[in-house]
Amino acid sequence: MIKIQKKTWWLICALVCILAACGLYIYHSITEKYGAFSDKEEGPYYVFIDLDDNIDSVYAKLSPIASEKGMNGFKKLVADENYAQNIRTGRYRIDPGKRIIDVYRRLKSHQQEPLMVTVPEPRTMTRMAALLSRKLMLDSATIAQALTDSAVIAAYGYNQQTLPALFIPNTYEFYWDVSLDDLLKRMAKENGIFWNDERMAKANALGMTPVEVCTLASIVDEETANNAEKPMVAGLYLNRLRKGMLLQADPTVKFAMQDFALRRILNKHLTTDSPYNTYRYAGLPPGPIKVASIQGIDAVLNAKKHDYLYMCAKEDFSGTHNFAATMQEHMQNAKRYQQALNMRGIK
Repeated sequence: MIKIQKKTWWLICALVCILAACGLYIYHSITEKYGAFSDKEEGPYYVFIDLDDNIDSVYAKLSPIASEKGMNGFKKLVADENYAQNIRTGRYRIDPGKRIIDVYRRLKSHQQEPLMVTVPEPRTMTRMAALLSRKLMLDSATIAQALTDSAVIAAYGYNQQTLPALFIPNTYEFYWDVSLDDLLKRMAKENGIFWNDERMAKANALGMTPVEVCTLASIVDEETANNAEKPMVAGLYLNRLRKGMLLQADPTVKFAMQDFALRRILNKHLTTDSPYNTYRYAGLPPGPIKVASIQGIDAVLNAKKHDYLYMCAKEDFSGTHNFAATMQEHMQNAKRYQQALNMRGIK
């Protein structure tokens, strides 16, 4: 009887050991997949997977975020599946407390976190490419090449001179690894949304196309940063266009010379032979001299009606202007401004 009890005891001990081993194995198997990927409490963190990343560089990008257990679990999942051969680009969000398997599935199934990208108002498409590349996976050279490719541009109904009118500067949601084609398609779509029936009706009433409105708006933007003054400036240029007068807009001279640091336009600058120089060529330039702001576009569409034909920066350097209906008034305004420039030694 005693021998039977000892055998039973040993059997129970053996069973307990087996169960404990199984439990430990199951626990490790579970924590390898379902444990927390990171032991950090702050966050969220963002991981950017690029086209040239391989599994080792992915590990390197995850390591600063992951705990040792989290990294080991992630590598175990990679070893069990084929993620190393199917790495997906993108911007991935990793929240504190996220499970290892959730992080792995997010990267494997391309569950990206979108980001907000502000389309700027640069003077050149080269600058546009550089600014967009700072926010997206696309490099500036790739974007710049597309924005100077006549075939690519023509597909959207523009040429190199009018292309800035495609872009409506605003903040949009994109995926970080958006393709160049999808980026341009999105810009075309947003352009169509912006130029709704109401804006088109106002453009038609002015006898202008959206590109022409953007061209004039770009000049207005460069003339004043004061949004409240923009409808007044737009009205002045529309008056000059209707009368067949030269626009004589200083910002177009800077653009023609590609010298945006000029602080004072002199007579020698006005002789620059370029279709963008509105001191030499009548009408609007061939295209916008920058990506026009929404405020600038709406200022043209809702231009203030008045009789002014001339304007000159105020001598107090407030960024606003003195307006005049006659050349005599304008010359008086210009004299005060020139004197202010001389007093400050601005050349």
